Amino acid sequence: MLVGLGSDIIDIGRVEKTIKKFGTRFIRRIFTNEEIKRSENQKNRIASYAKRFAAKEACSKALGTGFSKGVFWKDIKIANSSFGEPLLRLQGGAAKRLKEILPKGSKPIIKLSLSDDQSTAYAVVIISSHANIRTDNVQN
Repeated sequence: MLVGLGSDIIDIGRVEKTIKKFGTRFIRRIFTNEEIKRSENQKNRIASYAKRFAAKEACSKALGTGFSKGVFWKDIKIANSSFGEPLLRLQGGAAKRLKEILPKGSKPIIKLSLSDDQSTAYAVVIISSHANIRTDNVQN
């Protein structure tokens, strides 16, 4: 069942200007230490920050709150699987909001897609749910 959908597009140049203007103050306000480490190790660090920024925005939209109602930037973490797939990890107000919007007795499935070109970063977040299925009474 579809629970939430969010997308965001951001001009990479805008992120670059913001980082130049506010430096680590901006970076530390928005990103976790893990996200900073990962972005700083990328060939195009600004594009990496822009994609993560867009992902956080898209997730906040999928949660239906934006960055309000107790959902903060660092409550939404962008990580990667061992295969490089982008993953979302929610904590704090974002995790609380996720529980509020899920149907009772269901588990979340959160998918994140990221892309960029020379000037723009894109993110799409889909939150869906599936019912908890008891398997203790299923025969093989």
